[in-house]
Amino acid sequence: RHGAGKAEDTSRTSPFHLDLWFYFTLQNWVLDFGRPIAMIILPLEWFPLNKPSAGDYFHMAYNVITPFLLLKLIERSPKTLPRSMVYVSIIMFVMGASIHLVGDSVNHRLIFSGYQHHLSVRENPIIKNLKPETLIDSFELLYYYDEYLGHSMWYIPFFLILFIYFTGCFTPVPEESRIPVAALLLLGPSSLYYWYLVTEGQIFILYIFTFFAMMALVMHQKRKGLVLDSNGLFLFSSFIITLLLIAAWVFWLWNDKILRKKYPGVIYIPEPWAFYTLHVNNLLPNKESF
Repeated sequence: RHGAGKAEDTSRTSPFHLDLWFYFTLQNWVLDFGRPIAMIILPLEWFPLNKPSAGDYFHMAYNVITPFLLLKLIERSPKTLPRSMVYVSIIMFVMGASIHLVGDSVNHRLIFSGYQHHLSVRENPIIKNLKPETLIDSFELLYYYDEYLGHSMWYIPFFLILFIYFTGCFTPVPEESRIPVAALLLLGPSSLYYWYLVTEGQIFILYIFTFFAMMALVMHQKRKGLVLDSNGLFLFSSFIITLLLIAAWVFWLWNDKILRKKYPGVIYIPEPWAFYTLHVNNLLPNKESF
C-alpha cells in the first residue's frame, strides 16, 4: 500500500473508517482513561503495592494495540504517506509510552500512601520527610521520566501520526465532506478523550500547534478546490470540540487557588487527577478500602 508506484491521487477517497475509529475510542477509554480507575477500584489484595496493578496491565495492552491501530489507519490513507517518518514515530511512541508506564505505575501507587497529585514532589508530606534527602531527588527524577520525557516521547509521535494521516484526508468531491450518522455517536466520546489526553498529559501547546497546522492545511487545500473527507472531518471536528471542552474546564477552575499554585505558568490547565486528589478523594468514605 506504500509502494513507490502509488502516486499521490487526490481523486481517491476513503470511506469512513467506522471500525478503526470505534476501536480507537473504545481502547482509549478502557485502556488509557480506565487504567487508573481500575487500579483504585479493584481490591488491593489482588494487586499488592510491590506488584504491577491492573492499570499497569491495561497500559501494557494499550502500548501494543495503539501502534497497531495507528499503522492500520495509515494503511487506509488514499495518499502516499512518508513510511520512514511513520515508522520512526511508531518506535518513539512505543518507547515513550513504555517509559510512562513505569513512572505512572509508581506515581499512582503512591496515592495509597497519601501522595497528593495537586502538590509538587517536594511539597508532598510523604516525600519531604524522606531520609536521606537525596531520595527526594530520585522521586523527582521519576516524576521527570513520567510527566516530561515519557509524555514527550509518547504524545509528540502520536499527534504527528494523526497529522500525517490528516494530510491525506482531502477530496475534490464536496458531497463526500460529511460525517456519517454513526460517526456522530463517536464524536462526543472521542473529543472527551482528547480533552483528558491534553489536560492530564499537560500537552496543550502540542495539541494547539497540531490544531493550527490542521486549520492551515484545510485553508490551503480549500484554495486548491479540495475539502475534507468524512475521516478528516471527524478528526478535525473532534479537535474543535476538544478545544471547547478545555476552555470550559479552565473557566470552571479559574479561581482555584491551590491548583493555581501547582500550575503557575501562563497556560493554566489543571490535570484531572490533581483535581481528583484535591477535591474528590477526600470526600470518599473508607478510602483505605480501595
